[in-house]
Amino acid sequence: MTMTPITRGFPDAEFAARTALAQHRMTAAGLDGLLLMTEPEVQYFTGFQTLFWQSPTRPWFVFVPASGKPIAIIPEIGASLMRRCWLDDIRSWAAPAPKDDGISLLVDLLSPLGKIGVMKGHETQLRMPLGDWERLVAALPGLTIADATGLVQGLRMVKSPAEIEKLAYICAIGSATFAQVPAMAKEGVPLDAVFRAFRREALTQGADGAPYVVGAAAQGGYADVISPPDDAPLARGDILMLDTGLVCDGYYCDFDRNWAIGHADDRARRAYDVLWRATEAGIAAARPGNTCRDLFWSMSAVIAEMDDSGGDIGRLGHGLGLQLTEQPSHAAFDTTLLQNDMVLTLEPSLSYGDGLMMVHEEDIVITQHGGRLLSTRAAPELPVI
Repeated sequence: MTMTPITRGFPDAEFAARTALAQHRMTAAGLDGLLLMTEPEVQYFTGFQTLFWQSPTRPWFVFVPASGKPIAIIPEIGASLMRRCWLDDIRSWAAPAPKDDGISLLVDLLSPLGKIGVMKGHETQLRMPLGDWERLVAALPGLTIADATGLVQGLRMVKSPAEIEKLAYICAIGSATFAQVPAMAKEGVPLDAVFRAFRREALTQGADGAPYVVGAAAQGGYADVISPPDDAPLARGDILMLDTGLVCDGYYCDFDRNWAIGHADDRARRAYDVLWRATEAGIAAARPGNTCRDLFWSMSAVIAEMDDSGGDIGRLGHGLGLQLTEQPSHAAFDTTLLQNDMVLTLEPSLSYGDGLMMVHEEDIVITQHGGRLLSTRAAPELPVI
């Protein structure tokens, strides 16, 4: 049974509110504008969605000024789509043009300004040729370029009600798809066939795509969590894990599920129980005033019942939204303060046996009373197919 479709996109007022809050914070930071060039940031401020980002041929730029609407500086091939967004000022060029891929347009726009922000920090990238960036900077000797990573990531961490609605919708699709796995994953079925069936079911349920489907299946557990599938048939005693990032209208879910095929041994059952209870601890701790570090330690304390190594994964969850993984991180190093309406994954993991591991993951939204589940909670005991 497919989900009732959601309303696509956002009203202009959503983007106006995002822009106004960014401009308020820009004023406090002494910035004359923000130069953005990566897909989630461009989409966040404009609503511009296209699979054309998968091509590295053309750069795309959006400038958020100190006042007024953002300005798009984009290849002409995207101008028609951008005009359907809420922007008024769209400047384009015939691209690709390796000798001047939008650089002269950027110079004209930025030359009167004194200080702008660009994202320079962790989990950011420069989505233009380094040589073009160097030419742009050289053409603007009077311009100071500050790091706006915290400003932009801080905006995106806290979701609006409309964003949460979209995230709840794709999480419901993910939950409905996982519910069908016992019909797909039988003893003797090749693992790659399970992956294909899962993707088909996700599309049937209403996802726009299933760009991230990974997992594993092996006796008593699995050794990693990022593998593509092989054609080995599922066997009695295997632990099957599927982890998915489905997307709808630009917003992602990201959670996994574990099953035993035919039979589960005691170690796998115990690992599952520990991780389920670690997730419960994370849900309880996911309230305003705590930090991502607090979430990490609340889950780690339960994990230590079976695995006191401290974990090699590096973090036990992350932010979620326009990207499969985004800031913040539930890790010992991350002191980000939790706020109402942050959408996060809780992803405790542990090692056991001879090189085996298990991961459990849920998607939540922060509320005053703790985490509210967006994914349908996994069964408290390891399911056996």
